Amino acid sequence: MVEKTYYLDDKVPNGAEPGDPEKTEKTEAEKKDEEAENRGNWSGKLDFLFSCLSFAVGLGNIWRFPYLCYANGGGAFLIPYIFMMVLAGIPMVFIENSIGQYGSLGVVSIWKHCAPLFEGTGWCMFLVSLIAGVYYNMIIAWTFFYLFASFAKEVPWSQCESPWASPVCGALNLFDSKNCTNHNGTWDMGNQTCLYVEDVGESAYAILKNLTANMTNALEARRGASDEYYHNYVLDISDGLHNMGAPRWQLVLCLLFSWMVVVVCLAKGIQSQGKVVWFTSLFPYIVLLILLVKGVTLPGSVDGILFYITPQWHRLASAKVWGDAAVQVFFSLSACWGGLITLASYNKFHNNCLRDAVFVAIGDCLTSIFGGFVIFAVIGYMAHVLKEDVGDVVRQGAGLAFVAYPEVVARLPISPLWAILFFLMILSLGVGTQIGLTQTVQTTMLDVFPHIFRRGKLRPLLLLIVICIISFLMGLTCTTRGGMYIVQLMDKFTASYSLLIIGMTECLVLSWVYGIDRYYKDMEHMLGFKLTIFWKIMWKYITPFLIVAILIFTWIDFKQTNYADYWFPPWADVMGWMLAFTSVIPIPLVAIIKVCLHPDKTLTIWQKVKDLCKPSKDWGPARQGDKLARNMLDRAPDGADIPLKTIDDATKGSAENGTNVAPSLYPDLKEETAKA
Repeated sequence: MVEKTYYLDDKVPNGAEPGDPEKTEKTEAEKKDEEAENRGNWSGKLDFLFSCLSFAVGLGNIWRFPYLCYANGGGAFLIPYIFMMVLAGIPMVFIENSIGQYGSLGVVSIWKHCAPLFEGTGWCMFLVSLIAGVYYNMIIAWTFFYLFASFAKEVPWSQCESPWASPVCGALNLFDSKNCTNHNGTWDMGNQTCLYVEDVGESAYAILKNLTANMTNALEARRGASDEYYHNYVLDISDGLHNMGAPRWQLVLCLLFSWMVVVVCLAKGIQSQGKVVWFTSLFPYIVLLILLVKGVTLPGSVDGILFYITPQWHRLASAKVWGDAAVQVFFSLSACWGGLITLASYNKFHNNCLRDAVFVAIGDCLTSIFGGFVIFAVIGYMAHVLKEDVGDVVRQGAGLAFVAYPEVVARLPISPLWAILFFLMILSLGVGTQIGLTQTVQTTMLDVFPHIFRRGKLRPLLLLIVICIISFLMGLTCTTRGGMYIVQLMDKFTASYSLLIIGMTECLVLSWVYGIDRYYKDMEHMLGFKLTIFWKIMWKYITPFLIVAILIFTWIDFKQTNYADYWFPPWADVMGWMLAFTSVIPIPLVAIIKVCLHPDKTLTIWQKVKDLCKPSKDWGPARQGDKLARNMLDRAPDGADIPLKTIDDATKGSAENGTNVAPSLYPDLKEETAKA
């Protein structure tokens, strides 16, 4: 008969013999191993890699980075950007990937066991992901609106003969082929000019001069068809927050469809998500390549690309350039949302998450740079058509995705095809990030309340549906005529200051509270090799310092919120600050509650704080064999240098087949494996 190994919390039922499968109840170790197995793992390493890449690479890589590059010295901006990527970006991705993989838990449970006093950090990530998911999916809903509208013979924003067009609607370039024809001219495709014949009693020059004068006077009052389509039809935007209006049924349906897509992508947990991310992570690069090939064939594209990459070295002396680079790196990688921790929690314990972190960070960086070539190629073409400087037509954010780029697409042959490709790319970028946000919320609930939501295969799906329904209802305010203002407010305050405070807390807690030396040993056991001193310096000093610097920079650089020509009233900014405050208040609030509810009433407040800074007894790897191996590493006699593989092999089956080999390595562990 095989002798059964029992751990400290295990109970042997009366009349049962150790090792008897019929009479022996499952030990605590076996139960925890079973829970870890039921939680699941990625079916392959590439599933996790593509999930992280899809989550990190989002809309900001396409519609914000190119603009920042243009505004901060062109190609010279890449120097501070890469510098900040190495000092802040990669360390934050690695720290989140590593702690998620080590604990195999969601964001709340990770901090609850790692440093109980700072459990609120996990709840902050939960709230940020929940709130961000609400407005982020609204952007996806707009994209679906455009995608559906693109399935037509002609894209609807190509001309102004529509009910949504105002009297000032007109082509951005008044001398385009249609206007030229309407004025009895001939359009020269080579020179992009309108040629006129002489009229009776007046020279062609006089006609052209008068026509130019009339059109120039009207130019400032004109708005492009794509601009009018977006604001007057898609958004039906009001004149301010004081006039919200009712939800628009078209946007409500698109938002509902967006949440249905999220449910389908996550219906079978990480198994279905792992398949979806192959599309959401790879498809954007295919479309970007197609759009780049098409873009460089357009007249003026070279001027746009040169404008993008030409370095202005003197700009590197500006603190704002370095500040913008740090902010972009931090937010571009989607660090501190909780998504990276959640995705890594489904990794196998000995996965090389350092390699993965570097891969994701480099992939995100290269995507931003590559996307800039695509965007500036078409912006160069747009400047050529408008007879303006490239700098005068550069846009960022929603203005680029839903106004500027559609305007260019409308001028291309077979415009619906290019529109479909472009919005499919935007859609895949958005969905990849959105499912990561929703997965964070769902995994948190599953790990905090496992006995409620992990029972059976149906309950996790029902939980997902409930989360999506609640988020859909919360997002209905974004479908109103004033919904764009709500999106701007939520994006500015939720996805900025809160994330910086969370990131700073992560670094400080792991380095100074949990202990960087202890964490290094955790990583040594998990990865199978010792980390260099580089990461210790980054996590303890450089990265937190940079995050504080970014936080100060964003506060100093704070400006009253606006959208286009509308400036938000002061009370709106106050509401925004309250939203940001709500996202981070769990850090001190949960800490105070935990101190007040500490079970040992004999301790002083300071003693309770110190006790809550220690990891809980449940902290560590999910599989009990891995946890025992980690304990053995701590108990190793001074000077002992036993290879990690030897320890792992010795403990591999300890919780599975009842054998106990730990005492053969360290006799002082007998007490931990012999008690019932």
